[in-house]
Amino acid sequence: MRPAPPPREPSAPTPLTWLYVPGDRPEVVAKALHCGADVVVVDLEDAVAPDRKDRALRATAELLSDPAPGTAPVHVRVNALDGPLAETEIRTLAALPGLAGLRLPKVQGPADIHRAAAWATTAAQPAAGPALTGRLATGRRARSPAAAVAPLTTGTAHPAHPAHPARAARTARTARTAAPGSATATLTPAAPAPAALPATPALYALLESALGIEHAFAIATAHPALRGIALGEADLATELGVRDEAGLAWPRSRTVVAARAAGLAPPPQSVYPDVADLEGLARSCARGRALGFLGRAAIHPRQLPVIEAAHLPSPEEVEAAAEIVRAAGAEGGAQALPDGRFVDAAVVAGARRVLSLAERRN
Repeated sequence: MRPAPPPREPSAPTPLTWLYVPGDRPEVVAKALHCGADVVVVDLEDAVAPDRKDRALRATAELLSDPAPGTAPVHVRVNALDGPLAETEIRTLAALPGLAGLRLPKVQGPADIHRAAAWATTAAQPAAGPALTGRLATGRRARSPAAAVAPLTTGTAHPAHPAHPARAARTARTARTAAPGSATATLTPAAPAPAALPATPALYALLESALGIEHAFAIATAHPALRGIALGEADLATELGVRDEAGLAWPRSRTVVAARAAGLAPPPQSVYPDVADLEGLARSCARGRALGFLGRAAIHPRQLPVIEAAHLPSPEEVEAAAEIVRAAGAEGGAQALPDGRFVDAAVVAGARRVLSLAERRN
């Protein structure tokens, strides 16, 4: 049997830097939106004290009522899906035009993704969330065209990976649930058209438990709107009783493999908590990149250039990749380089990814 083709790379550049900022501090969020991060993640979870959760939600909703709240796309990390806050947060925010993605913490299995998606697609209904006035109570409006990740309509194929077997199978299963005869409904103009389902915003699952790691691939293929997975290493290390990074080697590799097997982009690394240790951050990023991660979450703007530099290819890597692509030319099949190295289609594809990443270097 011929092996399945490798996953397609996303048409839009994969973010390298994801900057977390506390949702209850609008002035900090405003600065973060213009500090150079590829994505700004407004945090409603760990960064916000319990007595300020409502304040954080309302400030975030006000921010995202603007279709273009800043130069970087805005994601929101909501509170735990099995807690009392997540449903209201998702229903409140999902329909707002400035939202580029929802980050779902402590995901344990596919059911968590389906529950979050269901809350998001009913966000526009009046009874779905808290009483909001003015433009926060309106339905879904057009999103900013500059958003890094566009929303998906429930049941559509993943646009960045349309040919990947896992996603194609999942999309086919979703499509089979569509109402019979919907393809011919437009041939009867006199009949009122059924209301379209609200679009599902891009969803990102954070794996922070042993059970989440065990279900990594099932989570990564749970829903067409699921755009990425990532590790939450602090909670995971606590649950596992891990005392150093060696104990996280397998969960890290498992996450990378699950993401790629599902046709998703390589996951970003978890945060490096010591914002003063930039040398340690650079070394940690190098190790993560060697494991297959791409990019990293950050908690301070000073970490951004270090993360970006570590995850971009070096001049030597760019030169080697260019040599491989030149040698391959327009011909298929295996190639032998002058120095004796053997390259095939997979190696050439990897070289092209390196060159694509190198274009992002300023």
